[in-house]
Amino acid sequence: KLAAECQSAGYPGTLIPYKCDLSNEEEILSMFSAIRTLHQGVDVCINNAGLARPEPLLSGKTEGWRTMIDVNVMAVSICTREAYQSMKERNIDDGHIININSMNGHSVVPQSVVHFYSATKYAVTALTEGLRQELREARTHIRATCISPGLVETGFAFKLHDNDPERAAATYESIRCLKAEDMANAVIYVLSAPPHVQIGDIQMRPTEQIS
Repeated sequence: KLAAECQSAGYPGTLIPYKCDLSNEEEILSMFSAIRTLHQGVDVCINNAGLARPEPLLSGKTEGWRTMIDVNVMAVSICTREAYQSMKERNIDDGHIININSMNGHSVVPQSVVHFYSATKYAVTALTEGLRQELREARTHIRATCISPGLVETGFAFKLHDNDPERAAATYESIRCLKAEDMANAVIYVLSAPPHVQIGDIQMRPTEQIS
């Protein structure tokens, strides 16, 4: 549906949807295999998927913790590895890997339902810097960047508070939140930097956000 909307709006390029459960490594590898077959490979990888489950450290369910680890940390790592290997095998030296992180990857807010989520985003902060260092060791000009937003109006809160949709909706009503377009503009800014400029992390919040 989204691909059709993009086409009818006259946007350049083509959106090609591909179903993939990012908590399942076999499906991730299958996706990269399909990309290799249909489109030669990956030049830019944007690790955007992420979720939070309301599982505090003192009482949370292991299943919820594991889901966050699988999607927020493991999937990012697997996709990064596969994207790099795709670039390497085709001698792509100017690729880019962008991790959509979170301000929760830089500070721990006093809300127990997001403490474990915050830990996964701190992991993304470390993974991105580790990736940058490994890319330098590999003597490549492929770049690594984090984009760390505050509150963005998406389906995120509805996943976090899936038993309380009114609370989820209220999350986006208290202030004027960032929009998906703001994130897209940040990605474009990162990608448009000159080859000798590597943007390490963009931290961005709604102007009205306090935490």
